[in-house]
Amino acid sequence: MTTKRNEPDVQSSVDEQDSSTDHDTKDSTVEQVPSSDSVTFTLSLPVAVRETPEHEAAVAIDDVAVTAHHVDPAAMATTTVAFAPESVVTIPPESVPEAAVIPELPPADRPTTRRGRQRTEVRTTPETATMLTAERLINQGKKNRQPAPEGFLQELVYAATFHLVNLGDSYRVRERKALEARVTKTFVGGTRFVPVLTRKGGVGKTTITALLGMALADTREDRIIAIDANPDRGTLAERIDKQTRATVRDVVMRAESLHTFSEFQTVVSRDETRLDVLASDTDPHVSEAFDEDDYNVVADMAERFYSVAITDCGTGIVHSVMRATLQRADSIVIVSGGSVDEARLASETLTWLESNGHEDLVKNAVVAINTATQGTNLVKLEEIEAHFKSRVREIVRVPYDPSLATGSVVHYRDLNKLTKAAATELAAVVMDGLPAVRVN
Repeated sequence: MTTKRNEPDVQSSVDEQDSSTDHDTKDSTVEQVPSSDSVTFTLSLPVAVRETPEHEAAVAIDDVAVTAHHVDPAAMATTTVAFAPESVVTIPPESVPEAAVIPELPPADRPTTRRGRQRTEVRTTPETATMLTAERLINQGKKNRQPAPEGFLQELVYAATFHLVNLGDSYRVRERKALEARVTKTFVGGTRFVPVLTRKGGVGKTTITALLGMALADTREDRIIAIDANPDRGTLAERIDKQTRATVRDVVMRAESLHTFSEFQTVVSRDETRLDVLASDTDPHVSEAFDEDDYNVVADMAERFYSVAITDCGTGIVHSVMRATLQRADSIVIVSGGSVDEARLASETLTWLESNGHEDLVKNAVVAINTATQGTNLVKLEEIEAHFKSRVREIVRVPYDPSLATGSVVHYRDLNKLTKAAATELAAVVMDGLPAVRVN
């Protein structure tokens, strides 16, 4: 360190230094370099030496200088360090840090999905089909989630709250679903036969048969067939788009060769609702030969492939076909018009059935009142309904529809809402009267 001062100051500094030399330690020395302009001090400070702790010295390896050209490659392969027993240092437990917990990795034979979840273990033995149960396969969290509601206000609230608020279906939707649940009733033990009959022609019996069959086929998932058993040249097949010219006579003649449903489909026509229609004989001379035995052959074929068979009966109530039809009937539908004579003849049909041992069918019967007939606006339909309610189980009123009044092909999708609602109600009340389980 060098400092420039004036001469008087230098002399006083030297005097002070001389007076303090007696008190300095032996490690510090002061040298004065004679100069007229500067004074230089040289300080010798003690060097700080780091002492190695005992636990480090115990495991330390002595540095040994090695000459490069004397290095043995074999000796460099391994290095052996010997520890003396007295050099082992015991570290107190409190100074040892806690070991980190590392999660166990999944085994190599259990792959994970892209979301990181482990897949279900694969059994070593093949599984049977019975092990694929709903409890095992269906996600219970998604299964218990309520479906989206139906109805304008309900759907609006459900969408506005990002599916958090579900008000449920509207009242009309709940009524419709309840009606459809009645139509989709499950049956066990064979085909259910439902004849549609009346003693008077022109009241819409064939139209009611088509509506009932279409409503059932449109709602249910199983197979529905409508059989035209009218011996007087029925027109049921003309209510749908015909796809074949086969009739009940072809079924009787080919009964032994119709083994599968695919083969039976060649003799029936199917409409847009999946209703199969079997036409009656078109030749009036041949139709007289369609008797009780022939109907039983057709009914046996229908019983092999269908859940519900609706029979469009003719006006000949004493015909032998009617006897076979009623023997297989599980419930009946009586069609009445809106006029006085039509209602009276429908009531007389019930009386004939009661007189011929079919009281149970009458009590379980359903009366369909076709309001499209002439004179409906002039009579009191409430009085007609009150009369039939005293004799049968249910009454259903079918409204007027221009699509039905033409007497041509019926397109179920084009019917008015009230007409389709009445057809669904008719199907529901008919299904209510059919036994769920039949014991043969």
